[in-house]
Amino acid sequence: MSLQNEINKRRTFAIISHPDAGKTTLTEKLLFFGQIIRSTGTVKGKKTGKFAASDWMEIEKKRGISVTSSVMSFPYHDFHVNILDTPGHEDFSEDTYRTLTAVDSVVMIIDSTKGVEPQTIKLFKVCRMRGIPIFTFINKLDREGRDPLELLSEIEEVLGIESYPMNWPVGSGKRFLGIHDRFNNQFVRFKGDEEEEIIPLDEIAGTDIEESVIYQDTLGELELLEEAGNEFTPERVEKGELTPVFFGSALANFGVQTFFDTFLQFAAQPQPRKTDQGLIEPEKDQFSGYIFKIQANMNPAHRDRIAFFRVCSGKFERGMSVNLSRTNKTIKLNQTQAFMAKDRDTVDEAYPGDIIGIYDPNIYQIGDTLIGGKESYQYEELPQFPPELFKRVQAKNVMKAKQFRKGIEQLVQEGAIQLYRQELNDSIILGAVGQLQFEVFEYRMKAEYNVDIEFTALGERIPRWIKSEKFEKRFFDSRSMLVRDRFGAYAVLFENEFTLRYFLENQKEIELVDLLEENDYQGTTSHK
Repeated sequence: MSLQNEINKRRTFAIISHPDAGKTTLTEKLLFFGQIIRSTGTVKGKKTGKFAASDWMEIEKKRGISVTSSVMSFPYHDFHVNILDTPGHEDFSEDTYRTLTAVDSVVMIIDSTKGVEPQTIKLFKVCRMRGIPIFTFINKLDREGRDPLELLSEIEEVLGIESYPMNWPVGSGKRFLGIHDRFNNQFVRFKGDEEEEIIPLDEIAGTDIEESVIYQDTLGELELLEEAGNEFTPERVEKGELTPVFFGSALANFGVQTFFDTFLQFAAQPQPRKTDQGLIEPEKDQFSGYIFKIQANMNPAHRDRIAFFRVCSGKFERGMSVNLSRTNKTIKLNQTQAFMAKDRDTVDEAYPGDIIGIYDPNIYQIGDTLIGGKESYQYEELPQFPPELFKRVQAKNVMKAKQFRKGIEQLVQEGAIQLYRQELNDSIILGAVGQLQFEVFEYRMKAEYNVDIEFTALGERIPRWIKSEKFEKRFFDSRSMLVRDRFGAYAVLFENEFTLRYFLENQKEIELVDLLEENDYQGTTSHK
């Protein structure tokens, strides 16, 4: 089959949400449609020993959350679907942000009982920064939720994106009748027990639905949407300016298939990606792509490291030789895998949009570009996200220093946590986007490297990087702590906003950089 046909079939997307909005449940329903799993188990029922298909790490099974981003690939109708799962816990990591650089579209789940929540806002900002098309699924319609019009205006005001409801709920909670599918001109009746009935709109006259007060009230809301609502254009969706909104219930498996079928129709196929030599089109014959994540010890029995690789152009074939741009070394890709959460099959070929796992004999770094053939270029550097929490760390037993160093080195290379050394005394400080990352780090140091560690909390700090190498070190103290990051660059960890402002007023010759603002600047030009 031609390269272009394979590209047209690919849909690579991530699902983002605040914890408990229903992300794992929705993911499972999609896997069920793709015939990857035979039955769907709700995450809450973990005591049965039946775990969600997308959660694989031991700590995830114990907590009932997704900690690491896993990848699920399957054929569905005429499409080849790649879902990148992002950790759903409020203490998510940089890894979550980085995963969003490897997708072409995003599905944002909003809990109809709660509306837009803090973590959704954080993840949404990263998608907007990169110009990624966003589709919204408003979940839990079978519960008493907030007014749909109120939810739409909240999406528009809080997230700053226009919305277009592709369907509209008729009632909610106990009075929930179903959805009026505006896009497909049909009514989808809610029957409970994961069943739904589809009735074309021109056949609804004279039915019990049409005669219900709830349906008549809904017709008034639909008229309002037609007159005052936004216009639907695929171009605006593609630019990330308009989000198509779908209502449904993942748990009741209602409205999910309608959503999925429509989403695949409009979701972006693999897009051109930026390099230091200009845009690389997916149709380019030469194979290329980049590593966006490294995961150590996915199989504890083998102590392996797997690099997650996004194919950006050309065709991948197992056993092919590629050039690692950073070192200009030639590498033969023999050990490669396709993912289905923890299950991994050897992959013989892959196309733009696909995510493959490459065995890493400790030579890859996050952001590395691999190219088949003679050309040399580098895919755009992956954004680094500033941590919000910081802790000093040391091994409880000094005799374990060697294992301690090895564990830190490997887990930091994965990008799970950030490493700093205090300039004053060379003590090791770890930085993370959320508290959970420290817990995962501690758990893995013990489980995988047999090292017990102890933390000393430094609390929330505001990190800023120093632009110049030349400055007086005597201006720094415990409230404005001078550190070096793992690349040797100087940064300052400020105790609070007051300390930061005081420093800026008194040390005008030292120029500070906020990484998030840098990312925002880079991101505005990055996706397409």
